[in-house]
Amino acid sequence: MGGNHETNLQKAATHIPWNKGKLVGQKAPLRLKEIWAIRIRLQMEQRTRDLALFNLAIDSKLRGCDLTGLKVSAVAQGNRILPRAIVMQQKTKRPVQFEITEQTRTSLASWMEKAHLAGNQFLFPSRLTSSPHLSTRQYARIVESWVKSIGLDPSPYGTHTMRRTKATLIYRRTKNLRAVQLLLGHTKLESTVRYLGIEVDGALEIAEQTEV
Repeated sequence: MGGNHETNLQKAATHIPWNKGKLVGQKAPLRLKEIWAIRIRLQMEQRTRDLALFNLAIDSKLRGCDLTGLKVSAVAQGNRILPRAIVMQQKTKRPVQFEITEQTRTSLASWMEKAHLAGNQFLFPSRLTSSPHLSTRQYARIVESWVKSIGLDPSPYGTHTMRRTKATLIYRRTKNLRAVQLLLGHTKLESTVRYLGIEVDGALEIAEQTEV
């Protein structure tokens, strides 16, 4: 009996929590200089698919499952990349629109030409035979490689980093919560407030400006 108790205590002592050494919760958005550092690196290394994926992830502000499941027809008509697209979100079953900026359209066109993609094909096919398109797990690994490539510790970043980045930049420039809510496809404004961590940021800004 005493031996079993001792063994259980040893197991408890040696059990390592799944989140040990990891930051859980919200993932940090990229800053503007970090966006450009990754973009330039991908351009220099001629990683056509990754550049298209990175640019579209920033523009679309989509969840990983929605981004990886996109088909060519969602962003293009024939060979022409659309300036705007609309996607039905898997999580909320509600449509969300997003802009496709010129540099994103250029990178998408290059990728589609290189991979010979058209029509109803997936925009980012998987290289694994078990999946028709990139999985969210594969996408997470790709995001981690981008972050590491510019010397950042990957632990505060993830696929939600890509979703949050442009939304955070827009909010900081405009303070227009309603616009960001629409862009993220949130049904409630409170969700957007929580997602951007606005209350925390606002409190910290006030604290920084208060001299004691």
